[in-house]
Amino acid sequence: MNRNPERRDLFPGALEIMILQSLRLKPMHGYALVRHIRQVSDNLLEVEEGSLYPALQRMLREGLLEAEAGTSAKGRPTRIYRLTEAGRRHLESEVLSFEKMFDGITRVLAVAKT
Repeated sequence: MNRNPERRDLFPGALEIMILQSLRLKPMHGYALVRHIRQVSDNLLEVEEGSLYPALQRMLREGLLEAEAGTSAKGRPTRIYRLTEAGRRHLESEVLSFEKMFDGITRVLAVAKT
């Protein structure tokens, strides 16, 4: 298997945080989420639709998101996802956890440089 060393898998929970944070800005359909994450990350992150939709379904079941019928920019029927209050609280908790983990990794990397 030919693996691109510049392309890394996301850590567990990263996709969820990115979806929740993106929907915190405004409700979106799945393809808009993919485009938003790619654009905001300056094309560094590519979310595969095969990962996105199962994550969206799981978050709907967990009550972190709501979905309603909508229409895409091209006039096609789609589902518009919206963050719930439970999703907002979950996002805050996950961001705090991520920041602690990132701080720890940064400290280890700083020691390794000395």
